[in-house]
Amino acid sequence: KTKSELRMASTSQPLPGKRACKKIFWAVFPHACFILSLVIYAFLGALMFSHIEGNRKVNLSEEYRKFLQNLWHISRNLSDNMTENEEIFKEKIHALLSAAERDWFVNPKDIWTFFGSLFFCCTVFTTVGYGNTYPVTRIGKYLCMLYALFGIPLMFLVLTDMGDILATVLSKSYNEFRKLHSKILASKLCSGSICNKGDELHSRAQSKLVINEPLTLMEVLKIQPAVKRKPVKYRNAELFEMLIAREKEHMKPVRNKSIERWSSCPELDRGKTMSRVIENFDKIGKELEKLDVPIVLMVLVIFVYISCAAAILPNWETRLDFQEAFYFCFITLTTIGFGDTQLEHPKFFLFFSLYIIIGMEIVFIAFKLGQDRLIGLYKKVISFCGEKKMPSKK
Repeated sequence: KTKSELRMASTSQPLPGKRACKKIFWAVFPHACFILSLVIYAFLGALMFSHIEGNRKVNLSEEYRKFLQNLWHISRNLSDNMTENEEIFKEKIHALLSAAERDWFVNPKDIWTFFGSLFFCCTVFTTVGYGNTYPVTRIGKYLCMLYALFGIPLMFLVLTDMGDILATVLSKSYNEFRKLHSKILASKLCSGSICNKGDELHSRAQSKLVINEPLTLMEVLKIQPAVKRKPVKYRNAELFEMLIAREKEHMKPVRNKSIERWSSCPELDRGKTMSRVIENFDKIGKELEKLDVPIVLMVLVIFVYISCAAAILPNWETRLDFQEAFYFCFITLTTIGFGDTQLEHPKFFLFFSLYIIIGMEIVFIAFKLGQDRLIGLYKKVISFCGEKKMPSKK
């Protein structure tokens, strides 16, 4: 190469700091893309519903005229002695108010403000659906169905993507806690002059099967007592799957580092970056599948998470105490949404929407772990029943 070519190649090479920033940016890009898409989708829905439902005309129907007529008759026929006809008055008023519609007494513009519509959109694509705010016009109902049709999958995609991050954090935290607990236990055993038994106890405490060197099935069974306790069929199948996975891992071709010198060719560098971004999209949901923490730990995390919000929420929702706020948060995060507890200031809780999304992810992870535990339980029960029914060989 000439001096000018070498100078151009050296100037085209990015600095190490810029290269690290680029890697971080493209690693975060898929997560930011999903969250930004959901935010934009919510804002567009808020503008749409506030315009359609907020500007609708309220037509006073014949039922409303009859309602006012009956109310006037009841109030006119009241006697001065309320003790005589108090029960009759209560029954008539209750029957009359139960037939009333909320739309007669509420201005649509007061409900379908931008923040009110944004809160409604959040309840739609999170599948909470409190029921106290709903579209009345025909076009609003059709658009609500269309909005939910695309918004709910987008919300589940965000939940899965953010669930991977939470699963990684929970898994690493739990593994670090186990390592720290093992070190503390080993130090206590060493202080009691039984250090030789410490390593043995530490190896027995490992619940997962880890294979670093080529081993036979008999060697694995001798080393891992946790595998011994499983049924024979399930144990052998699991061992074969792990051995095959380890073999495939060793058979992967080693990447040549000389090929990774892309800095002198920007086109190849961009192609490599795009392929990495696509790989990040393909990895969505993988970390959540590999998560393995105790279900009791997840229940404790959910309890603490809801308790923190239940302690904060009554500061602006004065009608709610801690117990009512705890109930409201649980019903919201589990997407049940009865609608029996209504918020006086929904826009304040709307700014707390990040709490709702993260909380739904934590609950989703807990449900996923519970599902995995149930599947494992069913497998063990079926294997146990199958072994019992097999005729014994004489």
